[in-house]
Formats: sequence, structure tokens, C-alpha cells
Amino acid sequence: MKTDETRQERPEPKGEEHPLRIAQVAPLFESVPPKYYGGTERVVSYLTEELVRQGHDVTLYASGDSVTSARLVAPCRHAQRLEQFRNQLVHHILMLETVARDAGGYDVIHFHPDFIHYPLFRRIGTPHVTTLHGRLDIELTRYDGDVGVNVLRKERDVEVLVLK
Repeated sequence: MKTDETRQERPEPKGEEHPLRIAQVAPLFESVPPKYYGGTERVVSYLTEELVRQGHDVTLYASGDSVTSARLVAPCRHAQRLEQFRNQLVHHILMLETVARDAGGYDVIHFHPDFIHYPLFRRIGTPHVTTLHGRLDIELTRYDGDVGVNVLRKERDVEVLVLK
């Protein structure tokens, strides 16, 4: 797991605001920002850089060829799509385990790689949010009982989900 300890100077938050410790968790298919295709990774980059600009303490979990002013934690050296990994899930699992290990050091964790983290992070006490990029017109399976995905509301074709 590669960790980039070099960070740019960050401005102090204005007024009485306190900087948040934020983890941004990106998919590993493309670098952040992407060199070519990669709408999700581009959004993660814009958001991460703006949070740093505002003075927050941001850690980006992404491929090692990502470029950011946040702290970079990289479970793989290069974006997976260009390297054509046989099993792309392995590095995502490694990344999620690392985020879980580090979770107590964050005020909030923001996930972008779909909902692969749900089973693990429902047991972690750190507040977290998930942005589902990509197709949102497919029906998600809903389960009755202790574990399942509930649709909270639908706004502008974006479903806000919670795991119970």
C-alpha cells in the first residue's frame, strides 16, 4: 500500500470553522483525475481538490498514478483499466480493508465505488456517505429483514440509499 506523505500548504478555514478529516474513496479503474475516460474519477478529483482548497484534511484512496494535493493512499500502482488486471476486485478489497483500519481517523468517509463497501462499513462507527455514479435506472434488490438496501428518496433520478 503506497502512501504519499507530501502535501501542499493548506489554507486555514475561515472564521470559527474547524477543518474536517475526510476520506475520499475512489474506484481503482482510472486514476484521479483520469488520463482519458473516467467521469466518476473526474468528479472525485474536483471534489477532493476543492475540499483541500477550503482547508480540510483530505485523504484520497485511489490508484498510485493519481495526482492530488490531498494525502494519497494507493492500493495499486496504476489504474486498473489500463493495466488490464485479471481480478480487479482484489485491489478494491485491499483498499476497503485499509480504509476500515484507518476509519477512526476521519470525521466522514465518502465512497464512490458503488456499494461494495456496505457489508463492511455498516459495522464501522465512522459516518460515511456514498455517491452512486453511473446508471441509476436499474432496479436494486431490496431485502426484508435485518440486512437490505432501502431507498430513502429519489431526487433528479438519484436514489439516496441506506443500508439497514
